[in-house]
Amino acid sequence: QVQLVESGGGLVQPGGSLRLSCAASGSIFSVNAINWYRQAPGKERELVAAITSGGSTNYGDSVKGRFTISRDNAKNTVYLQMNSLKPEDTAFYYCNLVTPAMDDYWGQGTQVTVSS
Repeated sequence: QVQLVESGGGLVQPGGSLRLSCAASGSIFSVNAINWYRQAPGKERELVAAITSGGSTNYGDSVKGRFTISRDNAKNTVYLQMNSLKPEDTAFYYCNLVTPAMDDYWGQGTQVTVSS
């Protein structure tokens, strides 16, 4: 089994920054990608950013130029650096790990609130 634990969420003012962490543990033999999703009340779940095992990255249009996904393989951790935050970024953020065997693992999520 694989466990994912998100951390780093909180309340920030517009224009501020947060760094989310996704720490993975357990039986991780191979990884296709790790994704960050977010969902706000009344909204569809949205892909925010993704990083593949080869290191390529992909971002949702709404966060391009503001968010950066990265990884620290030694710590089995993926980060989401969020800069220039807007109220529209307010959501619950989830880490998602996808394996070549078509298995999906999800963390418990962390709340990000951007407000004055």
